[in-house]
Amino acid sequence: MTNFNGNILEDTTLLSIQNRGLAYGDALFETIKSSYGKLLFWEDHYFRLMASMRIMRMEIPMNFTMEFLEAQIQNTLKANELTNASSRVKLTVFRNEGGLYLPETNHISFIISVKPIENDFYVLQDHFYEVDLFKDYYVSPSLLSTLKTNNKALHVVGSIYAKENKLNNCLILNTEKQVIEALNGNVFLVKDNVIKTPPINNGCLKGVMRKQVIEIIKSSSEYELIEEPISPFELQKADELFITNVIVGIQPISKYRKKVFANEASKLLLQKLNVKIRLS
Repeated sequence: MTNFNGNILEDTTLLSIQNRGLAYGDALFETIKSSYGKLLFWEDHYFRLMASMRIMRMEIPMNFTMEFLEAQIQNTLKANELTNASSRVKLTVFRNEGGLYLPETNHISFIISVKPIENDFYVLQDHFYEVDLFKDYYVSPSLLSTLKTNNKALHVVGSIYAKENKLNNCLILNTEKQVIEALNGNVFLVKDNVIKTPPINNGCLKGVMRKQVIEIIKSSSEYELIEEPISPFELQKADELFITNVIVGIQPISKYRKKVFANEASKLLLQKLNVKIRLS
C-alpha cells in the first residue's frame, strides 16, 4: 500500500505519464529508517527536505509540517502492517505536472512507500566489502549535487559497473578528481587518530547519517574530524575507509584495490551511534 497525497492506495496504482518526476527528474526524496514505528533522525530528514524544496523552487504547502508528514508516514506503516517491524520509508515530493522544462506550477504532490528491512537498529557489517573508483563520469560540484533528487543517472550506471566488476560499491569523483562519496552514501577515511570526510562544497550529498557521524566524532576523545578534500592517492594510505547511510548506518570497506583495511573505528562509532539513538 502506498500513500499518495494522504490517500492510501494499492501499489498497482499508476502515475500519469506526464509526472514531472518521471519526465524531468523534477522530484526530491528522503530515505528514512523506521524502527518499530520510530522514525530515526526524522527532524534532520524533515529540515533537509524543506531546504531542498526551497532550492528547487517548489512551493511548500502550509500543512507540510513535521507533524503532518510524520502522521502520513505512520498511516502508511500501519496500512502495510509495519508499525511493529523495521522498514525503509521513501518519501518522494514532485512538482505537479504541466509544462516542459519550465513548469506551469510550483505546487507539489507526495508519495510515501515502505518496505520491511531486517535490522532494527545498526549492526556491524563485517562481511567482505570491496570498492574501487568509478571514473566513467564525474559529479560537477554545486548546491544541486548535494540534494537527493531523482537525477541519479551516474549512480545507476555506477551501480551496474560495480556489479559487472564484482564490486560491492564504487567511490565517486568530482570534476576536480577528488573522492566525494560512494554510490549509496558518504565516505570517511581514517588515518591514525584523524577521520576525514569531504566537505559539502566538494559536491557530496548532504547526508543525514553523515551529520550524525560527524557529531559523534566531534564529541569523542579518540578521533579528530577534518572536513577536507580526499585525493584518490590517499585511499591506499588509509588505515580504514567506511561508508555511511541511514539504512545500514556505517559500512566498513574491506578492500580497495590491493589495500585491505581494518574496521576498529567503524566498530567504535557504530556503538556510539546506537547509544545516541537509544538516548534520543
